[in-house]
Amino acid sequence: MSERLDMTVTYAVHNALRRELGHVARAVAVHRADLRRVLRVAPGWGMFHSALHAHQAAEDEALWPSLRRALAGRPFDLTRLEAIEAEHAALVFLIEAVDDGLADVHIGPDLLEELVDCLVTGLDKHLDHEEETVLPLVQAVLSQQQWDHFGRAHARKIEPCVAGFLPWLLDGADERTVASVLDQLLPKHAHHVYVRRWRPQYEALDLWGTRYSAAVTRP
Repeated sequence: MSERLDMTVTYAVHNALRRELGHVARAVAVHRADLRRVLRVAPGWGMFHSALHAHQAAEDEALWPSLRRALAGRPFDLTRLEAIEAEHAALVFLIEAVDDGLADVHIGPDLLEELVDCLVTGLDKHLDHEEETVLPLVQAVLSQQQWDHFGRAHARKIEPCVAGFLPWLLDGADERTVASVLDQLLPKHAHHVYVRRWRPQYEALDLWGTRYSAAVTRP
């Protein structure tokens, strides 16, 4: 049975965030003593940070209010939504704490590692929770107009960094997802810009310092 609302972009963002959580976890494991420097200079950390902020800000501003109105008179389902909103607030706090840890050399590596681990674990569980409990509610009660309103808000959030966001988002995605996301987020006449310029620029980046690490450790 096909879904009523097309959530391809939302699931693509979730999958990209999960992919980056793997990179962050590996950075903690491999570069524990030098984690502050690695994350501060890694382009991948900045992209992850920006994408998470844009996605959650669009949900907070344009999706959850519509869902709250649609769930009026359904206290149990409203509690589910409130739990997701509370998780958003906790993740914002964690991101800010990690940022403080990256900026403040007086915060030791043990505390910084703990904060990053909490972010990785918390976001992974949040994405699962959102997909299992709240997105089905969105499918059930929101109108196409309300979902399109969220889509436009999300597009506005990513517009300032779209040249980096789109290849980041579609890194490792299957062809069907790539085609659907590009159709939704980019005018047809601009697809060639993504293929010829934005994706090659993204692919040239050493997002998490893995090329440097490989060169150092290679016998």
